[in-house]
Amino acid sequence: MFLQISDITKVYTQQNVENKVLSSINVDIQEGEFVSILGPSGCGKSTLLSMVAGLLKPTEGEIRLKGSVITKPGKDRGMVFQQAALFPWMTVEENVLFAIRDMKDKKEREKRALHYLKMVQLGSNLKQYPHELSGGMQQRVSIARALAMDPTVLLMDEPFGALDEQTRLRLQQELETIWLQTKKTVLFVTHSIHESIKLSDRILVMGTRPGTIIADIKVDAARPRLRTNEEVAHLESQISGMLEKEIDKVVEEELRR
Repeated sequence: MFLQISDITKVYTQQNVENKVLSSINVDIQEGEFVSILGPSGCGKSTLLSMVAGLLKPTEGEIRLKGSVITKPGKDRGMVFQQAALFPWMTVEENVLFAIRDMKDKKEREKRALHYLKMVQLGSNLKQYPHELSGGMQQRVSIARALAMDPTVLLMDEPFGALDEQTRLRLQQELETIWLQTKKTVLFVTHSIHESIKLSDRILVMGTRPGTIIADIKVDAARPRLRTNEEVAHLESQISGMLEKEIDKVVEEELRR
């Protein structure tokens, strides 16, 4: 199996009080799949992604990538966060080049950086600095930087969550195009039902408190996936119903306290 998440549980302890964030997560992901992790706020989506990235360690269980247990961050996993996290003193090109600084051939480094910056429509913005770019353009740089590393898996933690609706739709389209071109394995965290349907081969729907996977849904609708598509609309309604039940559980729990 390409990416194997086995019996993952995560518990945080503060002042001798345990808080179980994730419980018994089991997922197998095939190479080249685009998989979204969808769920309400606080269900542990980002925690799970951070463990795949090697930024957090599970309390129980293990995660394997191509047979090797993940214990720390590595170049085989590229990460794109909600905030672009660019170096403000570096140009667009320099931010991407920094990620591949271990490549010995300077010309090859520059060629690769330009290739991926062109892929995200920033081929003419190489010498600009982050403060000169819009939020959407900054996220394009982050995506180009992650792709330039040629990771085995691309991890994306609500990368469009802080953007306005029009920019978000545009970047969704661009990401879908990039994925179709590169066929990278993508693990994508979102709280948007339509975004997950639009982009994914599979959607892992998470329940909350503690976070568990309540549904693993294969998306077979033809691309591009528009809301007017009957299959898309039906799936959106189905998932919405699942999440409403989970949110109701949280509200009921809060009211009992």
